[in-house]
Amino acid sequence: MDTSLSTIAVVGLGTMGTGIAEVLALAGREVIGIDISEAAALGAVAALEASTARAVGRGRITERERTDALARFRTSDDLGTAAGAELVIEVVPETYEIKQQVFRELDAIVSPTAILATGTNALSVTRLAAESQHPERVLGLHFFNPAPAMKLVEVVSSVLTAPPAVEAVTALARELGKEPVAVGDRPGFVADGLLFGYLNQAAAMYEANYASREDIDAAMRLGCGLPMGPLALLDLIGIDTARTVLEAMYAESHDRLHAPAPVLGQLGSAGLTGRKAGRGFYTYDAPGGQAVVPDALTPAADAVSGAGREVASVGVAGSGTMASGIAEVFAKAGYDVVLAARSQEKADVARGRIAKSLERSVTKGRLTAEARDETLARITAAGSLDAFAEVDLAVEAVAEDLEIKRQLFAALDKVCRPGTVLATTTSSLPVVAIARATARPEDVIGMHFFNPAPAMKLVEVVRTVLTADDVHATVRAVCAKIRKHPVDCGDRAGFIVNALLFPYLNNAIKMVEQHYASLDDIDAAMRLGGGYPMGPFELLDVVGLDVSLAIEKVLHKEFRDPGLAPAPLLEHLVAAGCLGRKTGRGFREYARR
Repeated sequence: MDTSLSTIAVVGLGTMGTGIAEVLALAGREVIGIDISEAAALGAVAALEASTARAVGRGRITERERTDALARFRTSDDLGTAAGAELVIEVVPETYEIKQQVFRELDAIVSPTAILATGTNALSVTRLAAESQHPERVLGLHFFNPAPAMKLVEVVSSVLTAPPAVEAVTALARELGKEPVAVGDRPGFVADGLLFGYLNQAAAMYEANYASREDIDAAMRLGCGLPMGPLALLDLIGIDTARTVLEAMYAESHDRLHAPAPVLGQLGSAGLTGRKAGRGFYTYDAPGGQAVVPDALTPAADAVSGAGREVASVGVAGSGTMASGIAEVFAKAGYDVVLAARSQEKADVARGRIAKSLERSVTKGRLTAEARDETLARITAAGSLDAFAEVDLAVEAVAEDLEIKRQLFAALDKVCRPGTVLATTTSSLPVVAIARATARPEDVIGMHFFNPAPAMKLVEVVRTVLTADDVHATVRAVCAKIRKHPVDCGDRAGFIVNALLFPYLNNAIKMVEQHYASLDDIDAAMRLGGGYPMGPFELLDVVGLDVSLAIEKVLHKEFRDPGLAPAPLLEHLVAAGCLGRKTGRGFREYARR
């Protein structure tokens, strides 16, 4: 088997094929780009010229390196020009028929020692290999879009793949500056296997009119630190491609979470396949364009109708990290804040935590000493909720326990004057159940801040069926003043972020339970292939496995979907007291402080 891989053919010069060709040419390989479409070939050359010109302009490569890379790339409409290639990578349309035809023709063209790689992200590599006269040389080489920027490459082996072929392409991936992850042959592999379930749920959430496309995307970008929202990402991937991947995943898993949301089929059938068509979930300036343009679904600037209530003072109930952070946010924005805890001592400790946070901001040059002093002066620590008698907005940030929250809201109902907006920061409990603990459920709303509150820009604004319009308008206006991005959602388990995030985390655990991939490979795949700031197991250990399990149980109870049942491994770790970083051990072990 040839392992030098100095001449490589790329079959299919769409966006992905062109990107792979660019990576190979810049790494010193002779690249033959093959496509039956002359327009696609010309487009690939133009794209490579433009991309390398930008790289020179940004100082990433020299003009000489650009000239050499362009000279190493040639195009053809004849598959026969792959005859001298030591590796052929196909990235043709995602159907068995087309890919199998390419492999059958390549068998008669290339050397028996050449390696054949499929760029599929959904189809069975084993099934494709079985069509080849030399199945031992067929494997999967799954790059991520955009190929020049994304570091992950999944190297997919079938039961027929010869180890030398795997070793050769793994070495190539490293020489290209990529991070290869070895995976077995199943639909979606690691990254897409986790990513597409999440994307599908986001599409279903939008289809159910639970939240707007803009709010769903903003929630996941700002709440999870993702580079793109799920619906914008579906448009980039291609809605038809996403549906093909999900169909393949569902055929194997029979998990309802993988059953393509009907809206994907509807958009695909209408030719609204995303950016490449100029319209998908969003509308773009042109087919293949990147700029989103307004359409009939674009919310108006004054989408929230009606006047809100005046808010000059805010009460924050709680003494933990979240309560302190929220109080700091309001005080920085100019509100007078009462921070109330179960005792004066706890309230003073919480105010002291805010003082330390403000001091760190001064040290880092983010805040002046004068602003620090003014902010701290606006915060009054109190040992009783009685101090909330005159506040305009009361925000609860106590333990995530329904009975505790209901007791607190019953107390707020007695203490707070009429017209005070009462907000809960719950991340998973039903807001209406909390509201019914008061005699004024129309004044109750959810304001789900994200941790750390001073840094995270998102607030999920949760209306119940009883919440008054002016209460909703008030909270939206307050969010703007404290420089947070509000997203509207209804009162159901998980709201937007947790309803999409935790099933993804749960599926990552199931992947480990099935011995499909290691913790490290899964974390690397999602960081490098999905652009996630943390891998799922890193995140689970930070959030806390007990917290994660509680949210999974709430989601499963609400939606009754078997696919949302907590992974047994998660339950076992929690039962063993392995809760993550806070206990020194979760999915990984940590040095105790």
